[in-house]
Amino acid sequence: MNIAARLEGLAAPGSICVSGTVRDHIGDRLPYAFEDLGEQSVKNIARPVRVYVLHPGGVAEAPTPRVLSSSLLPVAAPRLSIVVLPFTNLSDDREQQYFADGITDDLTTDLSRISGSFVIARNAAFTYKGKPVDVKQVGREVGVRYVLEGSVRRTGHQVRVNVQLVDAETGAHLWADRFDIDRVNLPEAQDTIAGRIARTLNVELLEDAGRRIERERMADPDARDLVMYGRALFNRPYSVANFQEAQRAYEQALEKDPGLVDAKIGIASVLLSRIANAWSPVTQQDLSRAEQLLLEAIEQNANNAWARSMMGLLRRLQDRAEQSLSEWETAIALDRNNTSALRQLGVTLMHLGRAEEAIPIIEKGIRLSPYDAGTPGTYQVLGLCHLLLGHVERAIELFRKSLAGNTRLYFTHMSLAAALGLKGDLVEARVALAEALRLRPDINSVARLRFSIPYNNPKYRALLEKKVNPGLRKAGLPEE
Repeated sequence: MNIAARLEGLAAPGSICVSGTVRDHIGDRLPYAFEDLGEQSVKNIARPVRVYVLHPGGVAEAPTPRVLSSSLLPVAAPRLSIVVLPFTNLSDDREQQYFADGITDDLTTDLSRISGSFVIARNAAFTYKGKPVDVKQVGREVGVRYVLEGSVRRTGHQVRVNVQLVDAETGAHLWADRFDIDRVNLPEAQDTIAGRIARTLNVELLEDAGRRIERERMADPDARDLVMYGRALFNRPYSVANFQEAQRAYEQALEKDPGLVDAKIGIASVLLSRIANAWSPVTQQDLSRAEQLLLEAIEQNANNAWARSMMGLLRRLQDRAEQSLSEWETAIALDRNNTSALRQLGVTLMHLGRAEEAIPIIEKGIRLSPYDAGTPGTYQVLGLCHLLLGHVERAIELFRKSLAGNTRLYFTHMSLAAALGLKGDLVEARVALAEALRLRPDINSVARLRFSIPYNNPKYRALLEKKVNPGLRKAGLPEE
């Protein structure tokens, strides 16, 4: 696209310039003639570009040599712009080449689902296959801020996949990961690896974009930058402060662009998440505003997976669980890497009293994105599923995992206190309860805890009374 923009600047008014690559692809397929202007040096493209002028009516009888201008201003790459370079096969095994190309294709497709992303098409990216590349040069040539590159190597029965995200402007490495898999499971592993990388990159790209926006300290950021900043804040470890700052960014974005879909979804996501985490009381005003914003967003784009996810949360908070399930399933169908939808589908099943069904779905969400900001809360939900099923030891293990990732989750401390109380470890149970009360001194009785839970499904409520609250009483939480 950068080359096309430069050629547009070189063309005289009313004429068309094309690159040598385009000229070669056309060949004799079209009844047009081309005037060869030789190689031209153009701005921000490292190598000279061979340029042709298209003459639909035939070549001018006596073409006049022209001096071409290359003064076109550089085009700023979109914030979430990326090219997935073909993964390198470091083995002699041809099967690994198909595997490497398959991962490249899947990642290109999956990353294009990220809202606001600009992903270079597969065919353009594959022109770099088998060639030594300079990522900064690639970034300039295709007009992106990020380059993703990787390799596949077979060692015995194992296949190792390495992947790294590089800043195309500086060449700095922003993120890297490695996957070791058994050759027997290559087809299944391809989906798992591509999905996990895509989900992780979603978070990493938004976080890096958020840091850039913070560094730039723009006096008047545009609406899309504000949305991107809001999403980066929302993806950070859960806290009231991060959620408040994210909502401010979304609100400012909506003021600047009242029709911006992602700003509407962003505001709804903060309102609903605060309620779901019991950080805000359930108010009809917040639910009504979230519903109106989501209905508007879905009317503008019915296939927006983020909007469908948030609609699923809204319906659950409205005690419309079956509709909630339908929305989560739609979100997953639209984006197979939507780990939030996978996890929340499991949460909804748990709130319907179907904890056993919920466990494998929640576990899949964790496998797909084991390190993002929502994972500690997901371990808490998984632990609660096991606690509701009477698996006390497993629940304690999962609650501890949750707290290892985020110590500020009061509901995890409360859940751990309940599980330890049921086990009979009353000293540790009281310590966990004390920490929960330090974080949320307003939830200082079983009755207040019962009131803070925004879900009213009778089966779920009955399970809490039977499997959780007795442990809290043993830990020392009073009834009233």
